[in-house]
Amino acid sequence: MLDLIVRNAAIHGEREPQDIACRNGKIVEIGPAIRGEAGQEVDAGGNLVTPPFVDSHFHMDATLSMGMPRLNQDGTLLEGIRIWGELKPDLTAEGLKARAMKLLSWSVARGNLAIRTHVDTTDPSLMAVDVLLEVRDEMKDVVDIQLVAFPQDGLLRSPDGVRLMHAALDRGVDVVGGIPHFERTMEQGRESVRILCELAAGRGLMVDMHCDESDDPLSRHIETLTFETQRLGLHGRVAGSHLTSMHSMDNYYVSKLLPLMAEARINCICNPLVNMNLQGRHDTYPKRRGLMRVPELMACGVNVALGHDDVMDPWYPMGTHDMLEVAHMGAHALHMTGVTQQESLFDAVTANGAKTLGLTGYGLTTGCNADMVVLQATTKMEALRLRPARLFVIRRGRVIAATPEVAASVDLGTGPQRVDFR
Repeated sequence: MLDLIVRNAAIHGEREPQDIACRNGKIVEIGPAIRGEAGQEVDAGGNLVTPPFVDSHFHMDATLSMGMPRLNQDGTLLEGIRIWGELKPDLTAEGLKARAMKLLSWSVARGNLAIRTHVDTTDPSLMAVDVLLEVRDEMKDVVDIQLVAFPQDGLLRSPDGVRLMHAALDRGVDVVGGIPHFERTMEQGRESVRILCELAAGRGLMVDMHCDESDDPLSRHIETLTFETQRLGLHGRVAGSHLTSMHSMDNYYVSKLLPLMAEARINCICNPLVNMNLQGRHDTYPKRRGLMRVPELMACGVNVALGHDDVMDPWYPMGTHDMLEVAHMGAHALHMTGVTQQESLFDAVTANGAKTLGLTGYGLTTGCNADMVVLQATTKMEALRLRPARLFVIRRGRVIAATPEVAASVDLGTGPQRVDFR
């Protein structure tokens, strides 16, 4: 007896519709017209079935806090940091948890079943750390949450920053984070990268740093992060997030940097929605887009994932936690509207993110976890264009969210006709 069969699924790379059989939380068979009984059957109706979406970079402790205590009137990164500093003393555990849980209901409805979220460790109480550890454990059967210890105010710039980082990791935070460009000097930024990478190596943890999130073409912290990754043997366990200064770097320097990053197996996380908004603020015209060089990184063999970063908080007033919206913005902002480029961006919010987070059992093959999303689209390109309804969201062989098909009724003079934009 099977737990679930998904019938008539369009799977990328398969010419004909496939059935997907699930038992005990795993995919046990994929093929046309699978025979057998199941506790539940879902008809995908020829729509695309994909592994779940992965948000590789998010800030759940700040989410849905827009307007607390005030709005970001100028929309800048530094103003957002100032507002967050004003808000932190008034945060409560109850309010933070309620906002996180509300956001997660949006996440699951959008098919996001894995989220890497940074959590501020410069608050001496570590209240946000404790709350999100609680949320992570309570929601583990529904969504994989990976926490990054993030010294928002700077590891060395913040009083007691190093001790608080150790304390957060002792509590069970999963990943070592950093923000070297926010330290007082470039030298202190380099020192913070060294300290944090040695800490991760000593504890056997992964690293994910906010790195070079500025328009400064001379910001070089990704070079230091790459060097420390090589020196400490952290290959494949390190991610550089944002890397927006790469947009302004000299081309000759980048031609040296990218192969070094590929050699160290650095993962990169681009955040098109938020960094398109925050970067280039000091420019008149022309205005820089301020995003990392995603096509060039991918061409060098670097694993690139995408993150939503923020939803309705001091840094970004928009968003519904839709990772296809992130990829859609990326297609435009990164000049990646070619066929294979669009498919690569779809992978950047699914498989590439799973690789960055080190997820096990992820994918749509026999033996993988029975986690998947049925989209109201038939191909990756169509999904990117439409950002369609998630008809079914399935976790370990159980339907945990569903959305009715979206269609309009139009009368052009010959009677009503159904339009779903495909």
